[in-house]
Amino acid sequence: MKFTFRCIGCKGCQVACKMENGTALGCDRIKVREVGPTGTYPNLEMYFLPTMCQQCENPSCVEVCPTGAMYQNPEDGVVLIDNKKCIGCQSCNKKCPYNATTFNEISRTMDKCTLCANSRAEGEVPACVKNCSGKALNCGDIDDPQSKVSKMIQDATEAGETIFSIRDFGNNPSTKYILKNAKWQDVLPLGLDEVSSKKGYKSL
Repeated sequence: MKFTFRCIGCKGCQVACKMENGTALGCDRIKVREVGPTGTYPNLEMYFLPTMCQQCENPSCVEVCPTGAMYQNPEDGVVLIDNKKCIGCQSCNKKCPYNATTFNEISRTMDKCTLCANSRAEGEVPACVKNCSGKALNCGDIDDPQSKVSKMIQDATEAGETIFSIRDFGNNPSTKYILKNAKWQDVLPLGLDEVSSKKGYKSL
């Protein structure tokens, strides 16, 4: 769950993720994308959108993986990769509408966000959540009405705020966003990357 109105675009989550997981150069398990500016001067809007694997209920990446390397944890629904089975064919990346997997040039296998599975197994929160300076990131079981994120969504709904998700292609992404003071833009991560590349931005 993301409070996009709190995200200041510092990319501390990206740095923390790399430090925690040792991801290769050019591989981003989480990426803060810039949405906008939109509108007409002087009424312009812009916000930052932290994106990672959307942890879909019906993940298309799992469906197309030819070796079964991409799978869904039956206990919590988190999508994981078995690198011993991954052949680096990139079928998952081509099928994912959110561009959530990346190819590791060193291991020649795919890489993605696991919500820091090892840390969560020890009772810790993901590195991005722990190190977010604006407290914009949260993680929990949205189906548990007693969980912190469920209560946050309930509070936001009661306050008249709208809960957003990135466009659903039938895979039912579970990641939720709360946005204030700007209009939600129906954009996909890949489209934002194309805009960023024209501006000269690069991955960490």
